[in-house]
Amino acid sequence: MSRTVGPISAAEHLAFAQTQRPVSFLQTPAWGRVKTVWRSESLGWYDDGQQVGAGLVLHRPVPRLERYTLAYLPEGPAIDWTGEIDAWLDPLAAYLKAHGAFAIRLGPPVRTHAWTAGQVKEGIADRGIERLTDMAAQVDPVGARVTNQLRDAGWLPQSPEDGFGAGQPQFKYELPLAGKTEDDLLRGMNQLWRRNIKKATKEGVEVTVGEAEDLKAFHDLYVHTAERDRFTPRGLRYFETMFAMMSAEDPDRIRLYLAHHHGDLVAATIMVRAGAHASYLYGASSTAKREVRGSNACQWAMIRDALAAGCEVYNLRGITPTLDADDPHVGLIQFKVGTGGEAVRYVGEWDLPLRPMVYRAFDLYMSRREMKRR
Repeated sequence: MSRTVGPISAAEHLAFAQTQRPVSFLQTPAWGRVKTVWRSESLGWYDDGQQVGAGLVLHRPVPRLERYTLAYLPEGPAIDWTGEIDAWLDPLAAYLKAHGAFAIRLGPPVRTHAWTAGQVKEGIADRGIERLTDMAAQVDPVGARVTNQLRDAGWLPQSPEDGFGAGQPQFKYELPLAGKTEDDLLRGMNQLWRRNIKKATKEGVEVTVGEAEDLKAFHDLYVHTAERDRFTPRGLRYFETMFAMMSAEDPDRIRLYLAHHHGDLVAATIMVRAGAHASYLYGASSTAKREVRGSNACQWAMIRDALAAGCEVYNLRGITPTLDADDPHVGLIQFKVGTGGEAVRYVGEWDLPLRPMVYRAFDLYMSRREMKRR
């Protein structure tokens, strides 16, 4: 059997993605159109003429060496990761090197470890435990095998110790939905989450699904949240492009949720769906009226809609692995653990240098840029 890799159309890529239950929205053709500062292409894997895999590649040029690119496959590609991965990645490397890539960066959508909500709570309460990785975990043998194969093949791990790097987070919080009812999910939440959901209803918070024209209101609240929580917000145009591109590909791909209390917008969130996965992507909340629990109301609306759509996982996206009660980042996992579910570690992102000298120059450039930001 001779496996090959080559370019495919967006329609061919989307058709393949729609056959996959576990597939990331970052591996759909529309995401390439969202990331306007990158050049994107869709690639397909073939065995004897039969398509068996697909991937979205985002190309980032090297400053002053624009003919070379970093070829990035976020949370992908969509291939069979359970066997020998050289048969999949070797033809990918050959194709991309021949077309000007100096390195490949990818993030296999494969778990390595998982911790229950109960374990996470116990870890936060235990002063002797500082990180998720200090506790026993459920180990995924596929993830362990993929990690070893990547390392043996010369790939370089890129995920930092805190789980957050320039790309996608290695640690995430996920809520399994398969086989569950709404009552099951509520019972799995902690008492505070259940109380906050009830309080939002009692206080008269109304959650609706917004349209593209509501993005300005969302963005105003998002900028307010960024100022309060001290992070750099994305511009309104980015969200407008995201909605336009993703909705054009699939009208159910992306939704905006708005929580109002007596006419005031108190919270807003964005959810995306691909395959059997729904993901919480962005959130915003007002400093005023926090007691009416609009954020909890939005989350519950998204979880219910994901369940009704037949999704198997609701992904609350990135967390840091810290369980240190004195670490300011611990609040993130404390909020998400209230939903029940589990903390999950993925294989993380890995680089394969194809042109080592150019790769080192790019690495130096990125290091210097990061130092300037500090």
